[in-house]
Amino acid sequence: MGIVLGHHQYGKAENRVVRIYRDTPRHEIHDLNVSTALRGDFAGAHIDGDQAQVLPTDTQKNTVFAFAKAHGVDQIEDFGLALGRHFVDDVEPVTGSRIEIEEYSWDRIPVDDVGHDHSFVRRGHDVRTTAVTVDGEGSDQQTWVVSGLRDLVVLKSTGSEFAGFLRDEFTTLAETHDRVMSTSLAVRWRYSSSEVDWRTAYDTIRATLLEKYATVHSLALQQSLYEMGEAVLERRAEVAEIRLSAPNIHHFVVDLAPFGMQNDGEVLYAADRPYGLIQVAVQRDDAPAPGRAWDTVPGFC
Repeated sequence: MGIVLGHHQYGKAENRVVRIYRDTPRHEIHDLNVSTALRGDFAGAHIDGDQAQVLPTDTQKNTVFAFAKAHGVDQIEDFGLALGRHFVDDVEPVTGSRIEIEEYSWDRIPVDDVGHDHSFVRRGHDVRTTAVTVDGEGSDQQTWVVSGLRDLVVLKSTGSEFAGFLRDEFTTLAETHDRVMSTSLAVRWRYSSSEVDWRTAYDTIRATLLEKYATVHSLALQQSLYEMGEAVLERRAEVAEIRLSAPNIHHFVVDLAPFGMQNDGEVLYAADRPYGLIQVAVQRDDAPAPGRAWDTVPGFC
């Protein structure tokens, strides 16, 4: 029986980079978490312990910080593309790279109804993400961009049903035509090219997801997710496919009858586990092949 080395990559995970623009008295801030991973012929390192072809992960960390200064950080997709192409084009043994970035948003602290020039408050809970993959060199080089968001917690207090479901001898769940529906969305979408107005696309997609979640009368969380994905594809032609993962954050009506009280869905408790987990991909029937776009993306999306 022969034993051989399989696919492998290595890099520096979770480099926390805060880039502040101080060119004017009104500062700008970008708060990132950047992970790099390199592919190539690194068999010697694994089999013989030979590091001759290995660019240290510490060097990758330094590169991230240097690029934050030299190239700046505006849209995380552009920053990821610049990093990924550098590693593939400028580091001899490297044939492919993957750059994953999370961005944490900050708002200006209002003072006399005006956002302060250099004081900020962390915004909300959801996090913007991207995963940039660069493969090959020269005219054969290919790039893929998968952007998204996570931890977008939403709730609708009515306008959601769950009825008509399959039953067997273990089914105890009662049907409902009026329930609280809540979830913490993780969403990723694959762009069909790297020539995109990233900020406009992201803002439109996030707003579309929220709008459809709010306005669709939901017969099931599955239906809501599909209609949300469908709306994104209808509004953004550059999106080839979108994947949504949604844990159902169950809200149960508390029984107040023992206290002589009626509870018409006004007092509930939120259960953190177990939970239903609904996941779906919505794509164009003529979408370009994904190639390596989804490689190493954890979970369903």
